[in-house]
Amino acid sequence: MAKAEATVEELVSMIERGELRLPEMQRRYVWKSTRVRDLLDSLYRGYPSGAILLWDSSGDVPLQDMAVSQEMNPFQSTRLLLDGQQRLTSLSAVIRGAPVKVRGRKRPIEVLFNLNHPEGLAVVTEVEEDGDEDDDLRNPDEEDSTDDELQERLDKMTFVVSTKKLEQMAAWVRVTDVFRSTSDAAFLQAAGVVRVDDPQYVRYSARLARLRGIRDYVYRMDVLPRELSYDEVTEIFVRVNSLGAKLRSSDLALAQITAKWRNSLKTFEAFAADCKDDGFDIGLGVHLKNLVVFASGQSRFKIVGGMPTPAIQEGWKSCKEGMDFAINFLKSNVGIDSPALLSSPFLLIALGYFGHAKSYRLAPDEASRLRYWALVANAKGRYSRGSSETLL
Repeated sequence: MAKAEATVEELVSMIERGELRLPEMQRRYVWKSTRVRDLLDSLYRGYPSGAILLWDSSGDVPLQDMAVSQEMNPFQSTRLLLDGQQRLTSLSAVIRGAPVKVRGRKRPIEVLFNLNHPEGLAVVTEVEEDGDEDDDLRNPDEEDSTDDELQERLDKMTFVVSTKKLEQMAAWVRVTDVFRSTSDAAFLQAAGVVRVDDPQYVRYSARLARLRGIRDYVYRMDVLPRELSYDEVTEIFVRVNSLGAKLRSSDLALAQITAKWRNSLKTFEAFAADCKDDGFDIGLGVHLKNLVVFASGQSRFKIVGGMPTPAIQEGWKSCKEGMDFAINFLKSNVGIDSPALLSSPFLLIALGYFGHAKSYRLAPDEASRLRYWALVANAKGRYSRGSSETLL
């Protein structure tokens, strides 16, 4: 395994030119805006932020699109990003001002920089529990507190997720605007600094230069040789991302499944899109769990690595029929037409597998009893992902 180094600017440029691509085994971009905020703060302070793992590949490797737009790479040889996607995608979006694609929607990542931030570290990082991935669409820097309390807390921070109120304040500047400009004049003038002998002139200018200096932050890169097989690289990916629970079990299972069944990711995503059109927008992890259930008769992802490809493909064919049955049953018989009304989407899997066991032919009394079970199981949170209070 080779060692290399590259600056943030070099890595962002490689992504932009299509020289760094995503293999099919990778999960999609999922970072919340607060994670981007904290990454910028770490790089601004020169803190360690991990290494980048690449595969120096040349060959027919299934790829997927990154969350930011890329040019077509005219060369056959390309480097695949195995670890570091979330960081580099975030930095590309902020530095270039490009929108990111999250769950089918494109949006910019808007972070503000506080020219008046304290000299030292004044805010202790709060460790949050993993929540719904759609939480990244809200602004977690706006919390339930009085305006004065909130403003006092924000004034101690160096970076915050953008708010309309803060954008109007003189000392707060958009990070993307700073990266796009080589001059400090507009930012200094907006902050009320119009003379070079103003005490804030040197202070603000130094901080803006330090912010732009994030582009010069150096990442260490571990580069896997092209001689490795796709299966071996997948195993490395799973092992690396198993440490520290960076990825969910469904993400790791996806890597193993796509290694066995090439180009299957688009197949999974197409069916998920069909379910969304039918009113049931559920995560890809639920569909993978459904696949495992139909392919193996149990629901543990840890057995995916030993499943033969034909079993996975046959399980996918069957599980789609089960999911269609479950959705239609909930909509037609139970009066539930949205996953928001479910204590857990895993209820769909149980319904689908029951329908499969009955060859999708239910007598009237069976349909009535299944309807009763679905309502009671849902009300009692039989497959609940968390407390009722949290879900509500």
